Amino acid sequence: MSQSPQILIVSGEASGDLHGAALVGALREQLPAARFAGMGGREMAAAGVEILVDIEGLAVMGLVEVLGRFFEIRRALGQVTARLRERRPDLVVCIDYPGFNLLVARRAKKLGIPVFYFISPKVWAWRSSRVEKIKRFVDRMAVILPFEEEFYRVRGYRVDFVGNPLLDSVRASLPAPAFRRQHRIEPGRLLVGILPGSRAMEIRALLPVFLAACRQLADRLAAAGEKAPIFLLPKASTISRQELEEHGLAGCRLDVRVLESEQRYDLMAACDAALAASGTVTLELAIIGLPMVVAYRVSPITWWVGQRLVKLQHVSLVNLVAGREVVPELLQERANPE
Repeated sequence: MSQSPQILIVSGEASGDLHGAALVGALREQLPAARFAGMGGREMAAAGVEILVDIEGLAVMGLVEVLGRFFEIRRALGQVTARLRERRPDLVVCIDYPGFNLLVARRAKKLGIPVFYFISPKVWAWRSSRVEKIKRFVDRMAVILPFEEEFYRVRGYRVDFVGNPLLDSVRASLPAPAFRRQHRIEPGRLLVGILPGSRAMEIRALLPVFLAACRQLADRLAAAGEKAPIFLLPKASTISRQELEEHGLAGCRLDVRVLESEQRYDLMAACDAALAASGTVTLELAIIGLPMVVAYRVSPITWWVGQRLVKLQHVSLVNLVAGREVVPELLQERANPE
């Protein structure tokens, strides 16, 4: 690789945007003259990446959900592919987001561009038959779950276990009492985090349920003569305030305070418990040490297909890493206010 390489980096979700920004920062220390472009969001842009495609609205999961964003996703793929052909970067870095990134990797390899995959596709969970196919267009892989390294290595991959990047970044900058003072929250007041996800489809499916659960909690505390809790919601960079308003926040009579995502670790450290969508946020909460209930909902068709393809006992990353249920998982019809 030259001393001033061009690197195309592709993420598709808020967590990938965060990890991409950290990766760019680390690469700049070794290659100060490197130039970065790609698909990402606010975090990668702040790290100096030329954003070709903004990921807001592209983060979806599930068959039906992907179809609803088909044209936006196809347009994004076209823009990334055009950059591959026109500029021929020295390296393509794919971060998670496998349905999209495996197409990018395939196209890059056809052009003779090496591909590095950071945070691997979860083929060990479903469609493991794709392992050999993927190997043809991924030159090297970095995995963040301990068991993934052996899974890929025995199948002939060049793979490294690099640990979870969250361990380098998840820490509160403010002690809980200072956070409470900053946001004018009296000592001893119950604080509950509401973390319904970073995808629009997650907000639609989970935020109304989480708010209804919070309403029940507030009612029970009121009946017991206790003060009403305060609910804190860190807004992901991929979600607009309007989306939160449309899916339950408008007209909500609870004390729900929306904070920008930059404050999410201080928020987590100050809370007493949290309601969380299954995803990266569950590991963040676990690192902070906050008790949580994990929930998730997808379309009935996606759920039906997933039950037949996915070979896992647990869904949340916390339970996957632990190898047992250490936090409750409430999925589909079990994800209800009660």
